[in-house]
Amino acid sequence: MEQSFLIISEYGIHARPATRLVNLAMSFHSDIDLTAMGKTVNLKSIMGLMSLGIYKGETVKVHVTGTDSDKALMAISDFIITEGLGRLA
Repeated sequence: MEQSFLIISEYGIHARPATRLVNLAMSFHSDIDLTAMGKTVNLKSIMGLMSLGIYKGETVKVHVTGTDSDKALMAISDFIITEGLGRLA
C-alpha cells in the first residue's frame, strides 16, 4: 500500500515532526519506507529521514507492507495531514 503527499509545511519535515513520525512508524510491525527526490529510506530510521532534507513543495511517497499495513498507512497519513506537514498528492 502506498500514498503520496505534497509537503506544505513552511519548514518541510524538520527534526521535531520527523522524530514523532519515526516513533509512530516504529509502533507498527510493517515495513515502512518513504521515498522523496528519487531516494528511499526506512521511515523507522531518524537518520535516514533527516538525510533526505525534505522541504516545502516536495512530493513524498509512503510505502507500507506487512500485517498491519492498513493501520500504519492510516496513522501516518493522519499524522502528516493533522500536523500540517502535507496534504494528499
